[in-house]
Amino acid sequence: MQQLMINRHSLFTQISVFALLLVSLAPVYAQEIKTTVKDQKELSLTVYNQDLALIRDVRSITLNKGLNRVAVREVSAKIRPETAIITSLSHPNSLSLLEQNFDYDLLTPQQLLQKYVGKQVRVIKSHPTTGAEQELLATVLSANNGVVLKIGDRIETGVPGRIVYDQVPDNLRDRPTLSILANSNTGSQQTLELSYLSGGLSWKADYVAKLDKDEKYLDLNGWVTLNNQSGASYNNAKLQLVAGDVNRVHQPNAAQHRDVRMMKSMAVDSVAEMAEESLFEYHLYTLGHKTDVLQNQTKQVALLSASRVPVNKEFLLRGNQHYYYNKYGVIADKLKVGAFVEFENEKKNDLGIALPKGIVRVYKNDSSGNSQFIGEDRIDHTPKDETIRLKLGDAFDVTAKKTQTSYSKEPALGKYKHAASSSYEIEIHNAKEEDVLVKVQEPVPGDWKMIESNLEHEKVNAYTAQWLVKVPAEKRVTLGYKVLVRY
Repeated sequence: MQQLMINRHSLFTQISVFALLLVSLAPVYAQEIKTTVKDQKELSLTVYNQDLALIRDVRSITLNKGLNRVAVREVSAKIRPETAIITSLSHPNSLSLLEQNFDYDLLTPQQLLQKYVGKQVRVIKSHPTTGAEQELLATVLSANNGVVLKIGDRIETGVPGRIVYDQVPDNLRDRPTLSILANSNTGSQQTLELSYLSGGLSWKADYVAKLDKDEKYLDLNGWVTLNNQSGASYNNAKLQLVAGDVNRVHQPNAAQHRDVRMMKSMAVDSVAEMAEESLFEYHLYTLGHKTDVLQNQTKQVALLSASRVPVNKEFLLRGNQHYYYNKYGVIADKLKVGAFVEFENEKKNDLGIALPKGIVRVYKNDSSGNSQFIGEDRIDHTPKDETIRLKLGDAFDVTAKKTQTSYSKEPALGKYKHAASSSYEIEIHNAKEEDVLVKVQEPVPGDWKMIESNLEHEKVNAYTAQWLVKVPAEKRVTLGYKVLVRY
């Protein structure tokens, strides 16, 4: 009898402990708390020009005291869950994050069917003549490259009718969702901040410049083009952009199966230019108003605007050093002469800010006043007070012919094993109706010395000789020089 009472007491103790355990775990298995963009109080995007963005999402959520399972819906489909940080702004230190899961399997007929492999579904068949419906129980055996069902004692492929499911699996979401398990010290409405890094958002800078009639000034406008392929829309968001080369650890893409679709719309937002400031070793640009950045959208916002920026136009003919090693005759006929423009990124020119890397496209009006495209070039990140130099193409009416007129071996002295002297003529033809100034640069190898030259030259660096050749309108000018090279 005593043993029986002891067993009953032990059983009662075990049941009590189990009951208490169930009570303590009850919130875990209760209906999850869902939060959507309707709960958003604040949203900000900091986008980098390397397919990366920092998203800060502030929402108002009512939590229970103790354990809470919260489904944060409508986050980026390309979120990096390991970077997510969630804190309570209204109740600091009251929230402890225990677990988080990113559910990126979105609800589609195929995904739903795959989740039911090995489970029962109902198949509704319609009679071909009467239209009467018949309901059959079926087990999904496979959903790969088609459907395999077991109905009664037979196996069928394909779908003989429409399939009815009892419920949607918990890990199958209609939208990208971050599920968190957290403990709250208080049961109340709280303001939570979720911040995370995401792919699928990037930006680039584009510039449009217009030369005046005399090619002495240009007007410059800068635009930021923002692409959103993250799988989510961001409404009424504070937008900031970071320019610079941020170091990142590249990892294999674990979500290559996610959709990447072409942008289906373009929005233009040019209410105000963006404010610029330094951030560590980068530069931060902030849009002066909140904006919408929609999924599959290309958005443009104004970056800068400057008028009558002084510009210098330059014709450049640059040679090649290998012509100084051997004997040649006519090296090239109708050499291309590059056409460049350059201007200073200075405050006095309505510029003087850090310019993000991008493409500068240049236009000029023709004689009828119609704007024509005359060339483009790519610039790197450019700090203030530096020169921006653009190659727009090759001159049509300015050409050159280069000839080696002599070549002879010379005694190699000291540490040198080879030496040679060679003479050249560069004939520059200007078919324009105005004078031009052509900068001729010759990259001369080894230890070299200019023996003679019919025009004044400058040694601009250890391996470059330079001439400024003025060529009158519709005339030809010949540059002749002789150089000794040791190597």
